[in-house]
Amino acid sequence: MTSSPASPASPARPTARDLWRLLEPIHAVTYFSPEPLGALKDAGYRGFWMGYFAGRAAPLGPASAELVQALFYNFDADHVRRALPDAWTFAPPQAALDARLRGSVATLRRVTGGADATVAAGLAARAALAAPLPGRPLYAANRALPVPAADEPLALLWHAATLLREHRGDGHVATLLAHGIGGRTAHVFRSLASDTPHEVYRAARHLGDEEWAAELARLAGRGLATADGRLTDAGRALDRAVEATTDELAASAYEVLDDAELTALVSALRPISAAVVAAGEIPVKSPMGLDLGS
Repeated sequence: MTSSPASPASPARPTARDLWRLLEPIHAVTYFSPEPLGALKDAGYRGFWMGYFAGRAAPLGPASAELVQALFYNFDADHVRRALPDAWTFAPPQAALDARLRGSVATLRRVTGGADATVAAGLAARAALAAPLPGRPLYAANRALPVPAADEPLALLWHAATLLREHRGDGHVATLLAHGIGGRTAHVFRSLASDTPHEVYRAARHLGDEEWAAELARLAGRGLATADGRLTDAGRALDRAVEATTDELAASAYEVLDDAELTALVSALRPISAAVVAAGEIPVKSPMGLDLGS
């Protein structure tokens, strides 16, 4: 008796981490590319950091420094207070919302050569608009904004990428908090886990030598790192646990899509995300946690 040939294995369902790797660069143009940075400057915001905090916080309304520090989780209080609430005296939150969307879409149009993003935008928006709200404050604030029309696919795609990014970020913050990793400690922890140089955090998060040493000592005191800056076995295990829980919480956004739709979304996103990365405007190593060189 001959056995029947084995059925070919079904392709694995794309994971929340697969989607994050593709969507994060699409969202992140708003922080690094000349069009959104120029649009925020033209709106009246002074300097990179005022534009950054105004643009990302604008869905919250005229937010205070305290609210933004709490929700963004990992910024120094003085760093935030130098931008907020003063930013709202230069231009209101709606000006920041208009600038970040207009500028980000202009970047995506330039770097993709006006590629057709209809499939990617439609599927990403379905996930983004179906994600659960409870416990996701930054996602919820962005979810309350008007949704770009389907006939503006690059605008809809950037909006969806932003919602999904903040949804994942809210879950990541909750996970870090549950494991006793504060926002500033998280920078050192991620640096050790990902080989991201301290200099990246010094420049992007104002994390100087003294604070870095104090946070490293905090990790060492918990047995998560060595005094010379390496994760211990316990530290590596905690990093895996944090990332796995973050992925699990983020996956709830994609339950509305079946396997075929998720596979189609990944396929549609790949050339767009690759074009963004190839433009070279997003740093290879950054505090976002996504290593574009890997």
